[in-house]
Amino acid sequence: MVHTKTKSYTYKVGKNKFLVIKIVQSAVAKTRSGNALASNAANVKVFKKDKKR
Repeated sequence: MVHTKTKSYTYKVGKNKFLVIKIVQSAVAKTRSGNALASNAANVKVFKKDKKR
């Protein structure tokens, strides 16, 4: 993985809140002989925080 950039936005439409996560990645793989695999896979976990009283 060469470069990873993430941005998150929250939008409110009526009573609903939407979370949008934008991920921009770039990967490079080089080899002289054999196979090379450049993967742009992303693992995202979203947790909801409890509201403090």
